[in-house]
Amino acid sequence: MTIDDIRENIDRLDSELLRIFNERASLALAIGHLKKGLDLPVYDPAREKRIFTRMTAENAGPLDDQAIVRLFERVVDESRRLERIMTSGEQ
Repeated sequence: MTIDDIRENIDRLDSELLRIFNERASLALAIGHLKKGLDLPVYDPAREKRIFTRMTAENAGPLDDQAIVRLFERVVDESRRLERIMTSGEQ
């Protein structure tokens, strides 16, 4: 493979990640809507811990577990931000 071939694969994966991130964000908005109706808090530390534990258990590398946790912390932070927008009524 050439550098251009590898970069083409990376670009394809980046596009897929973007699609997946936005799909996950849509689900976070739906959860925010449900939490608002049920008067549940946005922050659920036990749920977040389960996400990080599951992702590190499934991690086959080459990223180490700390890198996986950092990546998912960011994803979860953005999801929580969207949930807050939904529960606060901001748009």
